[in-house]
Amino acid sequence: MNARRLAAASAVTAMLVTLLADPVAAQSTSAELINGLNQELLIIGVPITLLVEGILLYAVIKFKGNDDPKPTKENRRLEITWTIATAVILLFVGVASYGVMADENVEFTGGEEEVAPEENDVLIQAQAYQWGWDMSYPGENVTVSGAGQGPTVVVPANQDIYVNVSSRDVIHGFHVPELGMKSDAIPDQTNYIKTNASETGTYQGYCSEYCGVAHSQMYFTVEVVDQAEYNEWLDEQRGS
Repeated sequence: MNARRLAAASAVTAMLVTLLADPVAAQSTSAELINGLNQELLIIGVPITLLVEGILLYAVIKFKGNDDPKPTKENRRLEITWTIATAVILLFVGVASYGVMADENVEFTGGEEEVAPEENDVLIQAQAYQWGWDMSYPGENVTVSGAGQGPTVVVPANQDIYVNVSSRDVIHGFHVPELGMKSDAIPDQTNYIKTNASETGTYQGYCSEYCGVAHSQMYFTVEVVDQAEYNEWLDEQRGS
């Protein structure tokens, strides 16, 4: 099999593997959107990478013994073709990325007056500090806080969750990778993020911006439970 056929076979194989791969189930609407975008970009990126590497490999093998190289001739048709192809690919990437990044479950930019959770939805104020977190539930009279392993935030599954992220000293970052949640915590500024957790379980969160000597200790935990267990947890927190 020559280099050209090898490159074509590799590209087709990679495309089939990418399409048939069974992605890890998303734990939230945010994670589902982000994982879907990554899958689409992978389907575009892998064949292009293999094509370029295949052409490079073909050129190295074919011309490695050429002691009398000739200059490349101008080919306007080829130049127009790859320019149009590049434009189409970039347009697809831009449209796909904008559709995800502009979704309120990935980038929720509403001000405080626009955040109006419906019944059973949750609003959490996450305030970072060196080096821990204060997590409060406005209207519920519940606050959990701590440094080191940090507080445990309990939220109900299949309900919209709004997180008000801020800082009282330096720049921090609120990040829960498995739930697709990430936002900077900036002094004198409020950032809102939103998601809807579809899978019950325990998810690790941490500070994603270097903020000083104990940055690595700024952990917290998000525990997703059913609605009844969440209500019971709220009652326990109020009682304590």
